Amino acid sequence: RQIAGAMEYYSNGAMLGGAGSRIPGVGMGAAPLHGAGLPGLAGMSGASMSGPAVAQRGGGQQQSAEEVYHHVQDLRVAERREHALLELSKRRESLTDLAPILWHSFGTIVALIQEIVCIYPQLSPPPTLTAPASNRVCNSLALLQCVASHPETRPLFLKAHIPLLLYPFLNTVSKDRPFEYLRLTSLGVIGALVKVDDAEVISFLLQTEIIPLCLRIMETGSELSKTVATFIVQKLLLDDMGLTYICATAERFYAVSSVLAKMVNTLQQNPSIRLLKHVIRCYLRLSDNARAREALRQCLPECLQADPTLQHLPEPIMNCLREDSATKRWLLSLLQNLNLR
Repeated sequence: RQIAGAMEYYSNGAMLGGAGSRIPGVGMGAAPLHGAGLPGLAGMSGASMSGPAVAQRGGGQQQSAEEVYHHVQDLRVAERREHALLELSKRRESLTDLAPILWHSFGTIVALIQEIVCIYPQLSPPPTLTAPASNRVCNSLALLQCVASHPETRPLFLKAHIPLLLYPFLNTVSKDRPFEYLRLTSLGVIGALVKVDDAEVISFLLQTEIIPLCLRIMETGSELSKTVATFIVQKLLLDDMGLTYICATAERFYAVSSVLAKMVNTLQQNPSIRLLKHVIRCYLRLSDNARAREALRQCLPECLQADPTLQHLPEPIMNCLREDSATKRWLLSLLQNLNLR
């Protein structure tokens, strides 16, 4: 279920694949534990327990507003919070009104934040995070992803600087499953923010440590974590503000390009068309900047430019390109931009 949520980025075709705010000790997780998807929620259907039904997706049966509001109220009660988190997390995709309800309900966001910060001590070495504790906080993050996805609540989510609370999770390095799920779910919240082209989101993230944190995950994470982290960097690059930021100094450019080059080398041993797709798209976007274009002529991995006709590239790369014509076109465009074909 954890991985299924992150896979929504790819199944719905939505993927195109510094200095600033800091939390002490942080450096930089995605899809929620229950279900698959980045909810596109809208509207709010009532403010009281006796309000109208909460609309479900797909024209399905109306769900009782009273039941939903009871679960939301239970988030404020420590003894009932874990069950409420589980129930709301499982249902969040079908509830079109959940994000505004969560945000505007008294004490709800505070309860979700409390769930996040209370496990910080379990991240310190030696790490003591257990699977049940990871599952519980991942359910909280799933609801925050809901809030991050909604156009009404996303600006408020940013204004409150809530994404910064996730960075300690992204800063962990343990490869144990509870930590991997936590990183993946946290990446999913950031992925939900960048999925919609929003200049305010890009501006906020560029003032934080998100790029170095994503780069480290791209280099050392699991395949799925790498893919989501690369997607985030790609979305930052696709915005003019993000491209300018990354190409403003040689240090930033080479930090990104060197990690991309290492990923290409790794992909020759462990091919992944999803991951290669986002790596090539990052390279192509970097080539839109004049200074970066000159540098890429010197540092583009040899295996990507070995044959300008793309007929005799390394077999793992060729196999990936056969599976995805869009990635092949992007690579051809990249070589053309660099005058390498």
